[in-house]
Order: sequence, then C-alpha cells, then structure tokens
Amino acid sequence: MINHLFWSGKSVLLTGHTGFKGSWLATWLTELGARVTGLSLSPNTEPALFNQLQLDRRLNHQIGDIRDRALVTQQVQQAQPDAVFHLAAQPLVRLSYKEPVETWETNVMGTINVLEALRLIDRPCVAIFITTDKCYENREWLYGYRENDPLGGYDPYSSSKAGAELAIASWRRSFFQGNGQVRIASVRAGNVIGGGDWAEDRIVPDAIRALERGEPIPVRNPHATRPWQHVLEPLSGYLLLAQRIYEAPSEQLSNLCSAFNFGPGLDSNRPVRELVETILSHWPGSWLDQSNPRAVHEANLLNLVADKAFHRLGWQPKWNFERTIQETVAWYRQAQSVGHDPDALQQLTLQQIHHYQQS
Repeated sequence: MINHLFWSGKSVLLTGHTGFKGSWLATWLTELGARVTGLSLSPNTEPALFNQLQLDRRLNHQIGDIRDRALVTQQVQQAQPDAVFHLAAQPLVRLSYKEPVETWETNVMGTINVLEALRLIDRPCVAIFITTDKCYENREWLYGYRENDPLGGYDPYSSSKAGAELAIASWRRSFFQGNGQVRIASVRAGNVIGGGDWAEDRIVPDAIRALERGEPIPVRNPHATRPWQHVLEPLSGYLLLAQRIYEAPSEQLSNLCSAFNFGPGLDSNRPVRELVETILSHWPGSWLDQSNPRAVHEANLLNLVADKAFHRLGWQPKWNFERTIQETVAWYRQAQSVGHDPDALQQLTLQQIHHYQQS
C-alpha cells in the first residue's frame, strides 16, 4: 500500500516530531528514504522516545513553537516540502482543564499558522492535518462517528480540536479549493497506543510505569470504552492518504481533500479495564480502581467508523486488539532489556514497522 519509491527523496516537514506519534512517523519516513525536517518543542517526558532513538541524528531537527507564526513560515519556506504532516498539539484532556488558553492557542492558532504558511508555497505539496476522534460532538452513542457527524467537544482539548477542524475546512474552501499546488486533508484516529509512549495521564504509559516499579496499575475510568489501535495503524493511513492526494488528478481531489477517520475495527472497542487486564496477561501484575466521581469530565463511549478510508483508499486496520496489546507490551519489555542503547531501540522500532507492513 505504501510506496517506498514515492517517499524516497521527498522533502517532508513534520511538526510535533519529538512526540510519541511524531517519533514513530519520523522513524518510518526516514526508513522510507524521505528527507525529514522536524519542528517541535523539546520532548516533555523523561524518558522520551525521540531521545531514546536519538532521532536528532537522522533528520533536520528544529526546536520551535508552532504558535510563532513567523517561525512556522520560515521553516516551511526553508523545507520547501513535498508533504507536511502537522501533528504538533497539546494532546491531553486533563491538562486542557488546567491550561485551556494554551491548549486553544496551540491546537487552533498553531494549525492556522501552518495553513497560512502553506499559502506561500509555490510548488506541489500535500498537507495532512492530524486532529482526533474527540473532535466529534460526543453523544455517548453505541455506534461510531462518521466524518460528516457534527463536531463539538466538552473539554478544552476536544473542543479545540473541533475548532482546528473548522479552520482546516475553512482555509481549504477559501484558499486551496481548486489549487493544484497545495492540497490538504484532516485525519482523525482512535486511542493510539504503542511502545515508547511516556506521557502522563495515559493509561498505557501509566500501566508500564507501575509495572516497572512493581506497583498496582492505577485506573481512573475502568468502564470507559475506547477505540484502541496501535500507533502504526493511523500512521499508515496518513502516509497512504498523502501519497494518493499527491498523485491524484484534479477531478478526484474533492473526494480526497477532506476529513478521514482512521479507526480500529469494532472488535478493538474495549473498556479500559479489559485493556489493563490484557496488558497484565503479557506482563504479570495487578491493577487498582481509582475512580473518582468528582474528577473532571471524560467521555465514556467513543468509537469511529472508517468506511470512507476503506472505500476511497483501500485502507483498513491490520492488527486486532490482542495483537495491538501484544506488540505494545513487547516493545516496552524488550526496551527494558536493551537499556539505553539507541541503535538497539531503533532496530526494535523498525522491526515492528516491518512486521506491520508484512501483516
């Protein structure tokens, strides 16, 4: 599905490259032969996958804040990208309650800064804007959300991502409609997990930290259901969509330059409790219910429908729930055994990418 020949030699600008998803995407792109420029804040976790893999040795690593419009414009002009993947964001629900203004500034105005910089590009370029499954107005439905369902968001994070989607759609219609040079789309993934995620307030890294310390895993919302998917699933969709948009004739662009869900299969919509118990089947330990009725609001039911990606791109998830957990825990356990060897960690990460591609 993903064409190595297409990506080889392509100039790619990747915002948020020091984050969890950004580090996996940077690794995949460099393996495909792309020339990657990354723009992001410094990693904000210890450890951080970006540092563990020493990715600063493998790409053009630029530190900067996407809220700085002049800097974003400068980096886009210098990179002269064939493709842009905009991942930089404030990605945490609970942190958005503490920092609502910063969340909106980063997720909405940061996105607009990238859109504005793209208006100055005078060469063929495709831009994929990564938002989230939480951009939909959550009705606690049992069935999944489709790309044409209403946008919304209860918390500052979710609503800011809905705001980013509105900005993307507006700029596409206002400035890029019929523009054969710059072609843009937005993408929405499920609850992404995988090796190398060390963020606070995420269930998998919380679980791994507890297991490494020999402590029970603290679980805030054991009954909340999420669409769990391995990080390589949506990344493969982003790469495929960018490739298809770049190569598409103009008459097909209206079907491709739009919003796409890249969610897991229905089987992967599981309660947090089942996720934790499956982790424990691969790494023995225990868990502790830390539900708090006074905690800030988080959605209980969330699910995506990815029919559009299947019919338009031929994309569908490859790894089921059990394989997703197996590969995720395997990365952390093997990383624990190799310690701080960046070459061994790079090989481990590339091995999982190769396994996914061969699935």
